[in-house]
Amino acid sequence: MAVTSQCKRKFAWRATPCVLIAASMLMPAAALTDENESYGMSRVDHLVYAAPDLDAAIAYVEELLGIRATVGGSHPGGGTRNALLALGPSTYLEIIAPDPAQTDIAGERIFRIDRLGQPTLVTWAANSDDVDRIAAIDIGSGATPGASLAGSRRRPDGVLLAWQYTDPAVVRYDGIVPFFIDWGDTPHPAASAPAGARLVALRAEHPDPDGVRRAFAALGLDLAVAAGDTAALIATIESPRGTVELR
Repeated sequence: MAVTSQCKRKFAWRATPCVLIAASMLMPAAALTDENESYGMSRVDHLVYAAPDLDAAIAYVEELLGIRATVGGSHPGGGTRNALLALGPSTYLEIIAPDPAQTDIAGERIFRIDRLGQPTLVTWAANSDDVDRIAAIDIGSGATPGASLAGSRRRPDGVLLAWQYTDPAVVRYDGIVPFFIDWGDTPHPAASAPAGARLVALRAEHPDPDGVRRAFAALGLDLAVAAGDTAALIATIESPRGTVELR
């Protein structure tokens, strides 16, 4: 078993601890077998890591993982921009933050970005080839994942990315229940994002774990969720800096 080590990096928002630990210290050994990984990780399209400042968050993630995310582009009208880093051939980390170039945004930005004091893993996206069907599923008490919408953004190299997704502004169980996305004929963003890291596990904590589990069951998901005082997503990532936990 690898020796546990800790490091502390200082950025504008705070001194942020990052922990490098052995995967076997995070989960039972069976949870990291190929069989379990192929199920759980195959449903994760991307993780959403929201931050008050994109450049600072990119720098922090680079210190943590040893890989620098590349700027993906702006979301016109949404007031945000992002950077991406691959976590597998069809999975990636999206770092999203306010776009200083968009100054006339009405209302709050998505993912509670305007209220964040520090970068946080706020939600995740699950892949789907039938977003319309997913959007109509009752996940409990008549609630659904959100309406089916179309989205797009243009990469810095001019390539237009387009997708269909359930409305990510509809937050269920504090973001622990994901939104769903279908990239259709668009090349998956992970294919062009910096590689070298791999998502090996994703788990959650929530004050109402039974409610979350019922929602997951309705949606055909099987993410591990435990009781916790506050909602949290915890990703275990293999990287050039070791096995890292990001939340």
